[in-house]
Formats: sequence, C-alpha cells, structure tokens
Amino acid sequence: MLRSQKEKAIEFRKMHQSGDILVLANAWDVPSARIFEQTGFPAIGTSSAAIALSIGYPDGQKISRDEMLQVVARIARSVSIPVTADMEAGYGNSAADVAETAERVIAAGAIGLNLEDSTKRSDPPLHTVEAQIRKIVEIRKVGDRLGVPLVINARTDVLIIGQDDKSSRLKEAIDRGKAYNNAGADCFFPVGAIDSQTISEITRQVRCPINILATNGVPTVPELKRLGVRRVSVGSGPARATFGLVRKIAHELRESGTYVNLLNGAPTLAEANSLVRPS
Repeated sequence: MLRSQKEKAIEFRKMHQSGDILVLANAWDVPSARIFEQTGFPAIGTSSAAIALSIGYPDGQKISRDEMLQVVARIARSVSIPVTADMEAGYGNSAADVAETAERVIAAGAIGLNLEDSTKRSDPPLHTVEAQIRKIVEIRKVGDRLGVPLVINARTDVLIIGQDDKSSRLKEAIDRGKAYNNAGADCFFPVGAIDSQTISEITRQVRCPINILATNGVPTVPELKRLGVRRVSVGSGPARATFGLVRKIAHELRESGTYVNLLNGAPTLAEANSLVRPS
C-alpha cells in the first residue's frame, strides 16, 4: 500500500522518538538512494554537497535551488521510504524565501529538510538567532498549510566557524539549539560536535533529538546512542568514498593495467539498471 506524503512525514518524526537511534544514509542520485533503501535503511537524507559535486558545483549553496530540487524529486520518486532534503541555508536570506523553499521541498516529495544558519559569507558568518527563528516558524506554517508536517533539522555551524573560543562556541551552539527547538525545529544538528564530552553536553542541555554528523573522530553509532544522540547522518561521506574508489581504479589502470578495483564488488549492468527502474 502506498503511503501518503503526510504519513511518511509522521512516520519519519516518530523515528526520532523510538528507543533506537536513527541512522540516515545520505544519497546524491537515484542509484545511491535505491541501494540504501534495499539495504534496509528506514529513511534517507539527501546530501547537498554530494549532489552539488556530482553535477559540477562546489559545496556551499553554489548549486541553484532548481537544480538541487530536481535531484531531490528524482530521489523521492525512486524510493518508497521517507526522504529528507538537505537544503543548505534555505536559498534565501528572508523568512519568505525559506518558506518558498519549504513549499518546493514538499512539491518535490520530501518530508523534511535541513536548514543551516551559515550565511555563506565571511562577515557575518552566521545568521542571527532571531532570523533563524523566523525561518523555522515560517517552515512550520508551510507544513501546516500544505498538510505535510515537515521534519525540520535545524543545523548550526557555530562550532566550526564561530569566532570565539571553544567553550564560548559550545555555549552559543547550545543556546541556538534551544532557541531553534522552541521555534518549532524537530531536531538539532550541531556540525562540528565530534568528541564525546561535547556531544554529551549538547544532548544533556538541548531537549530535542540531536543529529550528529559521522566523520573522523566521531564515536561509533552504539556509543552515540549511549551519549543520548537520536540521529546520525553521513553527509557527503558515501559520495566522497565513491570518488576514492574511482581514484583507486584510475591508478590501478594506469600503473598495472589490471581491473581488481574496477570489478570487485561492482554490480552487473543488469543490476545497475534495476536500480533506476521500478521494482
């Protein structure tokens, strides 16, 4: 039975409230999304960086909103599980701009979105808390009006681009997390929270599901669960790992003329075709 978009949104929100930790793989095209679905992930996120890189843009909201949403829509159509979209800083500085982005996320078939507080500029590097609150409130209104209760993952970059010392940046991250949650965000995403002490302090003080980005130095999923984390994502990691495999293939072909990296683990052409065709 096909689930409605509203049902998927409700189901996805409940995944943050269950006893287990939600592990999200991040797709950048239809084949990667289908592989994650077939492997048993209950939901997937898109990676804005991976999508941008795959069609020739650097990370940092350089890809247009239209191009980003075209890929999100293809991914959402290709799988039956909930898809949440990484929409960077919302493609606009005003709450009205971000509200329009939220409308288009729903039109693309997604049921949630990431929203960063980075300005993509050096001065100031972060949007004000008040500006982010207005955006979150407008996103919530869009979901209510269109009948799809979008799951809002409010991201802060203060830990990686804040200008104060580490202790002050952590305090600001926690303050932002509380404010974003009070404004209507379902989940808080403090990028740059890597060590156990920092993660534990955030989960203790910000009383909503915390999303941690899996990267170098981040504890394992079981340890993150012990620290109180409710959601783990991998961002552009799978795409970059794929680029690493391509590099290995290239070096092997050039240096030894063999095909080990090319052939080991690769699906057949028929299997690859099945990833972009209805099951």
